[in-house]
Amino acid sequence: MTINEFNFAGKKAIVRVDFNVPLDENGKITDDTRIRGALPTLKKILADGGALIIMSHMGKPKGKVNPKFSLGQIVDAVSEALGAKVQFAPDCAKAQDAAANLKSGEVLLLENLRFYPEEEGKPVGIDKEDPAYDEAKKAMKASQKEFAKTLASYADCYVMDAFGTAHRKHASTAVIADYFDADHKMLGYLMEKEVEAVDAVLGNIKRPFIAIMGGSKVSSKIGIIENLLGKVDKIILCGGMTYTFAKAHGGNVGNSICENDKLDVALGVEELAKKNGVELVLAPDAIIADNFSNDANQKVAPATDIPEGWEGLDAGPEAQKKFAEAIKGCKTILWNGPAGVFEFDNFCAGSRAIGNAIAEATAEGAFSLIGGGDSVACVNKFGLADKVSYISTGGGALLEAIEGKVLPGVAAIKGE
Repeated sequence: MTINEFNFAGKKAIVRVDFNVPLDENGKITDDTRIRGALPTLKKILADGGALIIMSHMGKPKGKVNPKFSLGQIVDAVSEALGAKVQFAPDCAKAQDAAANLKSGEVLLLENLRFYPEEEGKPVGIDKEDPAYDEAKKAMKASQKEFAKTLASYADCYVMDAFGTAHRKHASTAVIADYFDADHKMLGYLMEKEVEAVDAVLGNIKRPFIAIMGGSKVSSKIGIIENLLGKVDKIILCGGMTYTFAKAHGGNVGNSICENDKLDVALGVEELAKKNGVELVLAPDAIIADNFSNDANQKVAPATDIPEGWEGLDAGPEAQKKFAEAIKGCKTILWNGPAGVFEFDNFCAGSRAIGNAIAEATAEGAFSLIGGGDSVACVNKFGLADKVSYISTGGGALLEAIEGKVLPGVAAIKGE
């Protein structure tokens, strides 16, 4: 079933969205991209005359109630975006009455799903090494099914529209689909667009194809980097990863973020790039600071020669030029992860240079796919959102899809 074919009139729809939005210290949303992304699906249900139950996670509360991650903080913002009053259920697993009383055109937002360990299906308070872990996991999987069944009981149909968590087999993203037949479960508009965007990159790669991978750790990106080295013509590795590569070559990185146990991994990436004929672009210089703050003293240094007491917080001017040159003329562009601490205005020049180069290449006909929360926030910060081809709401999900993995959230709907 597709969302376009389905008429929600007189039906209650439970929709899994990704409202894991960044909040400031006062609980105010700093980037509402994910809420705006879900609006077409949510508005279609209301326009048809359906009742809407919205569910999401926020942050990583690890199966415990934590007010810092309460979705209660975003009720007003969701109401405003939807143009409809949103009711709030303070316990997602005890919302039977609120759901039962919901009338056509009304909206109910459930509290954070991850306040229950059953959402992720991982046993809490027991180590994987513990001999009792396997039993605990089996018991948790059984209670995960019950949790999913409870959520399913609130509604007549299920819509999966949370691409950001589609790579997780969680209660609300995959298990719940078992409780609806094929005619009463579907992908939302956002999910459909995300799946199409990945197909646009992989199904018809126009070359040169460049990937820009930022972020602080080589270890969290190694799988996708190795995979991309079999697909791309060029790859820029930037952000905190820069310093692991610099140190792998015997460089001094001062206080910069560096994975000392991954130096051999960095060298292995360089070897693989060489073997596959992929141009690997690393930052030759960095903008360094004497502490981790926007107002820190700053200067430019070679990425391999950062003095003690200083740390690299952004790509240097030479790196910025090098990155822009590498992007120029490319026809397929994937960007995941910033080049520095872009949240600090004094250390966002590297990320801005990448964003501007991508916008220019897009204007010249490239297909540019921006994915991952930080890259999306970069594009929004620099006012480039309408100058790229597609902004994905998923980080990990996007990368797994590009690796060619089947996403559980998609498979659960399509019955794969």
